[in-house]
Amino acid sequence: MSARAAIAFAAVLTGGCRSVPERSVDEPTLKQAMVNGTTIRYVEQGRGAPVVFVHGAISDHRTWDQQREAVAKRYRFIALDRRYFGTAPWPDTGVQLSPATDADDLAAFIRALEIEPAFLVGTSGGGQVVLITAVRHPAVVRAAFVNEPGLRSIVTDSADRRIVSEADQGRAAAVAAAQAGNMTEAARLLVDHNSGKHGTFDQLSAFRAMFVDNARVLSLSATPEVPIACEELGRIRIPVTVTKGQLTKPNFRVLADAAHRCVPQSQLVVIPNARHGAPRENPSAFNEALLAFLARLTRPPGVAAAR
Repeated sequence: MSARAAIAFAAVLTGGCRSVPERSVDEPTLKQAMVNGTTIRYVEQGRGAPVVFVHGAISDHRTWDQQREAVAKRYRFIALDRRYFGTAPWPDTGVQLSPATDADDLAAFIRALEIEPAFLVGTSGGGQVVLITAVRHPAVVRAAFVNEPGLRSIVTDSADRRIVSEADQGRAAAVAAAQAGNMTEAARLLVDHNSGKHGTFDQLSAFRAMFVDNARVLSLSATPEVPIACEELGRIRIPVTVTKGQLTKPNFRVLADAAHRCVPQSQLVVIPNARHGAPRENPSAFNEALLAFLARLTRPPGVAAAR
């Protein structure tokens, strides 16, 4: 890890996470809520300030399994399945698949649980959903912690846009495999493509089934998106931390850096020894950064940071 990356990682840990005491927790509970005419399924564990986790592409609430216990010991952990994700039957043919719909669902979900404003954590496409929610439904968001959010519309530099566009074209083989009904191959192609490292999917254990279960989403066509501009992110005034993997591909680096530039006073943290899947590739470092972020914002007035 470079000296600059080390400084960035160390900076977010200033204040530590020990000021919020750990608690014993019950087993996680699978629940569901009806919002916007669809059923949102989620897992919940712990108590305290609500922290809502939003997954990325071809995944579901299971992608946060390595964060769940660490967060639930101090906070109310809530991880949802976005519309069309998870193992349940789809509510329709996929006509409402879009980050905007997911953002509206997320805001309605938070209101239905009566936990607004909540801390939001998202990765990749889930990070995109979190930022859209912060722009369009600011009252439900207390703070945001996003890993390499996939918000392409905020990238304005022509060279950076070319990097992102060329990387997006690499998804075509995975989409074709899903449309042909080969979900294992579709999952393998997309996971390896996003990682930038051949064989990543085959080296997975616990997460492999999750990716295969959700690869069917690749067979759907997303609704054209009304783009979010960098200027709109500039109106976000809540605390925001953007993370990126030290070893991540150039397109994801571009997206993370763009989000950091667009959100005023946001913090950028490099997760060491990680690629696009930082929450599962280096969960200890990711969790330490996340818990420090949450502790800093939930520490009672007058309580000094742990040293």
